[in-house]
Amino acid sequence: MEPRFDPVDFAVPAFVLLVLIEMIWAKRRAPDAYEPRDTLVSLAFGLGSTVAGLLTGGLVLALALWLYQHRLFEIGWAWWAWPLCFVLDDFGYYWQHRLGHRVRWFWASHVNHHSSQHYNLSTALRQSWTGFVALSFVFRIPLALVGFHPAMIAIVGGFNLIYQFWIHTEAIRRMPKWFEAVMNTPSHHRVHHATNPVYLDRNYAGTFIIWDKWFGTFQPELDGERIRYGIVKQLGSFNLLWSVFHEWIGIARDVWSAPWRHKLAYLWRAPGWRHDGSGDTSDAIREQWTRRMKEPATQDG
Repeated sequence: MEPRFDPVDFAVPAFVLLVLIEMIWAKRRAPDAYEPRDTLVSLAFGLGSTVAGLLTGGLVLALALWLYQHRLFEIGWAWWAWPLCFVLDDFGYYWQHRLGHRVRWFWASHVNHHSSQHYNLSTALRQSWTGFVALSFVFRIPLALVGFHPAMIAIVGGFNLIYQFWIHTEAIRRMPKWFEAVMNTPSHHRVHHATNPVYLDRNYAGTFIIWDKWFGTFQPELDGERIRYGIVKQLGSFNLLWSVFHEWIGIARDVWSAPWRHKLAYLWRAPGWRHDGSGDTSDAIREQWTRRMKEPATQDG
């Protein structure tokens, strides 16, 4: 969606300034936080995502306006509609994000955001180029059918995206307990970007971590579990186009080579699933890790 006022446009200078500040901090305190080639790929991701949004935003807006014409309620522009829209949009984001990890078709688009093995503010710029193809917008524009104006939905979505920028950092260890209890934070989101079995597919929240706590997907950051970032099968490349499209290529290969009765399963089953049982989903990886953790205790008993 492309409202006349897009808060993200105004936030870009602040994004750039904060990245530069974090680079200075990292040079002294965490020299491994930034890798030049990785950062360039992240910046290219952000630029490409902006272009993709300009090319497809009009179509999404048209669909949202059509839904708004058939709205169920007359909400209008009342002051209370803004915070309500923000909360409901964030709730929709939670489910979009969760299915983005649990359904391979959606993961093919979302994996872009997780492809870096580094975790810093530039990582936040790794936004998908193919979200429109993956139909990711279907989780959030139904608010137009409820009665929220498409421009309002787009604006609160922009502020949601702005909020999520600052949590992509290792410079902030913990926020106050009351804040950590309700809001998404750097600590919570570091867990989300981790490949450690205990952390896999946890903390899908955008702004409010309460969704994860309510729906059983919350995992706190553990002091004794050092985080490894990236994806289960790391890219091992700084090639931008491969970074963007590698999972779509993988889906095409699997669908082409799979038996007919399994072809569609490679679209809707979890990432890592294979019809012959040779692959590992995040659930399987976590179960294997849990069994290994229990083995010493069982033997001692």
